[in-house]
Amino acid sequence: MLADLILVIHFGIAFFITAGLVLIPLGALLNWRWVRRRGWRITHLAAIVFVAGEALAGIACPLTVWEDLLRGGAVVEAGFIQRWLGRLLYWQAPAWFFTALYVTAAALAVWLWVRVRPTH
Repeated sequence: MLADLILVIHFGIAFFITAGLVLIPLGALLNWRWVRRRGWRITHLAAIVFVAGEALAGIACPLTVWEDLLRGGAVVEAGFIQRWLGRLLYWQAPAWFFTALYVTAAALAVWLWVRVRPTH
C-alpha cells in the first residue's frame, strides 16, 4: 500500500513537470497569469533540474528506490495503480535515453523561464 502511494506521488511529480512544459508556453499565448507565478515556476524548474541532475550523476530517483524496496524487489501480482501508473512512468529504454530526455526537458524549462518570465 505504501509502495502504491509512492508510485502515485511519483506519477504526480512527473505529470507536474510534463504538464508545466506544455502549459507554460500555452498559458503565455493565452495570457494565463498563473503560468507566470514565481513560486509555481521555481518549483517546476527546480523539479526538472533535480531530475536531470540525478540522471547526469547516474543516481536513481529516491522515489523509485523506495518503491522497489517496499515491494521487495519484484512483485508477483500487480494491483490497478501499480499496473497502469507503472506502465506510464517506467518505460523500457536505455539509461542514456532518459538522461537525454531529462536534460532536454530541463533546458526547455530554463528557456521557458527566460522566454515566459515570471512576474509575480
